[in-house]
Amino acid sequence: CHSAQQMLDHYKQIENSRADLGYDIDGVVYKVNDLAFQERLGFVSRSPRWAIAHKFPAEKAVTKVKDIEIQVGRTGALTPVARLEPVTVGGVVVSNATLHNEDEIARKDIRIGDKVEIQRAGDVIPQVLRVLDKEREGRNSPFLFPKKCPVCQADAIREIDEKGKADAVRRCVNGLSCPAQAVESLKHFVSRRAFDIDGLGAKQIELLFQKGLVREPAHIFTLERRNSEIKMETWEGFGAQSVANLFEAINSRRVIGLERFLYALGIRHIGQGNAQLIARHFGTIDALLSGAKAAKDKSGEIWEGLLSVDGVGMAAAGAFVDFMNAPQNLAVVMELLDEVEVTDAETPSNDSPVAGKTVVFTGKLELMSRDEAKAKAQSLGAKVTGSVSKKTDYVIAGPGAGSKLKKAESLGVQVLSEAEWLALID
Repeated sequence: CHSAQQMLDHYKQIENSRADLGYDIDGVVYKVNDLAFQERLGFVSRSPRWAIAHKFPAEKAVTKVKDIEIQVGRTGALTPVARLEPVTVGGVVVSNATLHNEDEIARKDIRIGDKVEIQRAGDVIPQVLRVLDKEREGRNSPFLFPKKCPVCQADAIREIDEKGKADAVRRCVNGLSCPAQAVESLKHFVSRRAFDIDGLGAKQIELLFQKGLVREPAHIFTLERRNSEIKMETWEGFGAQSVANLFEAINSRRVIGLERFLYALGIRHIGQGNAQLIARHFGTIDALLSGAKAAKDKSGEIWEGLLSVDGVGMAAAGAFVDFMNAPQNLAVVMELLDEVEVTDAETPSNDSPVAGKTVVFTGKLELMSRDEAKAKAQSLGAKVTGSVSKKTDYVIAGPGAGSKLKKAESLGVQVLSEAEWLALID
């Protein structure tokens, strides 16, 4: 193509022939057809400046809402899902669509039995756009969003923030005593960044939960002791060797750092970053538990000390304290502590050359993953941020570094290659 119009003509041509292709596509990509120009243009973050995607409009279809079901997630969020009469959209048969929350259902006035227009947003996630037959006779009554958890029947509430505004999401208040939250929390517990138990994925957790053998994290660590009665090696899809490997993997995770332990509990608002900050603030599991108890009323020295941790906001601190003081959650934690050893939080080094420095990683790292690089820097006392400013001390730039590298150069921030960074911290 030699002009913008030719590019658009090509786009239209591909869009019109899309249905005849033997594979799915969601757009076209325009590229500068000159290697020398590509090299001069370079990259922005992970994307080349010499290429741009032009997506097709989301494909739409008409179908009928057969039912509206409520799913309960790990943090207790009640998410409505429309069950649809199957319809093909963009070559994919769609039978479910997210309805997001109760306000969205009310705003669009979606009811069971309605004829609706749907689309695959980004050609991936099906969503309901609008109701087509609101004026028809005999239409069902408006959908009544439950105020009780459909799984455990506990209250489901919309929390009110400090400004008096209700959360868009209604949540079950029953925590880990809710079976739906329990099974999703167990999946999180064994995930890669939590306890990382090899061979124990979502399907295995669901099976063990359905059989009533694993209802909380501690039960994972008692499976081997109970296996003389369970006889897992006789189950379909299991064998003596695979079960032995699973028990070995479980036993290899009986010692875990406080940061990972806290993250594995799946507390709302407590991601990896906040888990690390809170763990380092308290230092030990005993101090963490006693601190949470002391801060129960969200007042006093312990509470104020938690809020003073740079990066820990009111939401994360409150979620942590509330979780640890809920009797059903605390019981789960204490039973788990009977099975595992939690080592003290890693104390950042104060005598490393990067202690107290602010660093930014950009571009592709070739000698370690981004998570590994971040963890190493933090263990040496550095603060890792995602943006470059005058307060940044080092920018570690790998291949494909773009706008962050340019900003660092304009601000006079020291830029290091990955090899130079490793030499500095070695």
